[in-house]
Amino acid sequence: MIRVLVADHQPIVSYGIRVLFENSADIKIVNTANSAKQLLDYLKKSNTDIVLMTMDLPDINGITVLRTIKKEFNDVSVIIFSTHPEDIYAISAIKAGASGYLSKTVTTSTIKRAILKVFKGGIYVSKELAESLTFEKNNLGTMNLYKKLSTREVEVLKLISSGKRNKDIADQLNINEKTVSTYKLRLMKKLNVSNLVELIDHGRQNK
Repeated sequence: MIRVLVADHQPIVSYGIRVLFENSADIKIVNTANSAKQLLDYLKKSNTDIVLMTMDLPDINGITVLRTIKKEFNDVSVIIFSTHPEDIYAISAIKAGASGYLSKTVTTSTIKRAILKVFKGGIYVSKELAESLTFEKNNLGTMNLYKKLSTREVEVLKLISSGKRNKDIADQLNINEKTVSTYKLRLMKKLNVSNLVELIDHGRQNK
């Protein structure tokens, strides 16, 4: 039996996943959490094989939570279950330790297929992303630009585009404000924009 913990800030999502696997012979939803604190507390107390987790937990940035899980609970696999575009965030999530990335628009059978594949030691991304990663393109399309970003740069861009100030970003990512400014400069260079307004607009268009 594969033991799955669902972590999502929207109760209806957690409830839906629990109902989905209520009668499953091979997957059991052992608990649900609506915050990073609840998630990490549960992992300390009970055995879990896979965490199905949103990027948008309210108390701690999703990538930070992912890194914490991989550091403190290395035998637990994480599948990101997100509304954010796969072609932008999946690569960064997998770099940070995720074993899979699912859009919240996928079918129920896809969720099960991803869980089974990750449990067996595989990495799950959509067929479309897997195919696009197979080929190196010479032009600088939007996806290629985002592939050049580090995991931390994607985190900073996400927070900038959501309206966070430098201080808020620094506090959330546990870095200093000067470092945030440095990341902004790097992002503007890598994404070929000349000012902060264009950078914010770029991030919002590709959420």
